[in-house]
Amino acid sequence: MLYELRNLKKTYGQRTVLDIGELSLAAGKVLGILGPNGAGKTTLLEILAFLQTPTSGELQFNGKKVDFNNNGLIQLRKKVVIVGQHPILFTATVSKNLEFPLEIRKLPKANRGKIIEELLDLVGMHPFQDSRAHRLSGGETQRVAIARALACSPEVILFDEPTANVDVENQIAIERIIQEINREKGISVIFTTHDMIQASRLADDTIFLYDGKTTHSTYENIFSGLIEVTGEGRKYCLVQKQLTLGVQTHQSGPVRIFIDPTLVKITPNQSEVAAENTFCGRLIQLTDEQSRIRALVDVGIPLSVLVPKEQFKNMCLSPGEAVCLTCPTESIKII
Repeated sequence: MLYELRNLKKTYGQRTVLDIGELSLAAGKVLGILGPNGAGKTTLLEILAFLQTPTSGELQFNGKKVDFNNNGLIQLRKKVVIVGQHPILFTATVSKNLEFPLEIRKLPKANRGKIIEELLDLVGMHPFQDSRAHRLSGGETQRVAIARALACSPEVILFDEPTANVDVENQIAIERIIQEINREKGISVIFTTHDMIQASRLADDTIFLYDGKTTHSTYENIFSGLIEVTGEGRKYCLVQKQLTLGVQTHQSGPVRIFIDPTLVKITPNQSEVAAENTFCGRLIQLTDEQSRIRALVDVGIPLSVLVPKEQFKNMCLSPGEAVCLTCPTESIKII
């Protein structure tokens, strides 16, 4: 196993940024860490890069416990590199930026040129080899930063929101590069994103983070709600002042509510809605996620539903169609 985390926490004063009970990350894959802003994605990535020390808990790398208090971190940092959202390049040429890590590794000067050319070809930046790096666009800078990271010959590359600040053309190029790094060079890749569709395109496996904790389902179905009681004594949750969900809970007042997308039922629109917690709306997006289809439905709020592919084929649904969603009691969790 590439990484294993146990009871790992990171706190700043009274604020807990990460609180992960147990998590294993396999080697040789492209792994996506998906979550909204503030979920703890960057903090987790920096701990995996051995740049931040956990407040408590244990991190293992390649089966060995990481000691954040000794000089062994220097060796580990040679195996794992991180490419941030806003990489900083030296004011020298693009080629010189790539030569720097080769020089640090004491690679003979005669061998450096070929490696630099190969890496620039991989990221599509060979025509810019003599350009001043600090004058490149955001997407070009990101691609050169990836090539520079590869010059370190890492076992693992970590990307923090790799396409957050680039145009569509560079986004396509960077996604291709990430796949080639993994498939052709055998390098393990871990990237963070808040883009669910990008994660489904690139990642072999996806980890969801919300409020510093891992969850087995997507964060999109987490909403603010208000628990109230009817005149008959039944409890319901008013979700974002749009939906009224019948719930079974001892809590009252403001809450956060999670609706498990794997347990929500989707059907073609029916004129009569009799079942409890059934809402009609419009199918606005479909995403292929390996063995499942993710349907995004507007029922006053956007709700995600995960449907097995074989089951979805029989539904014959397309974006724009009217559908109904049923949220059974077991799909609703107060968090």
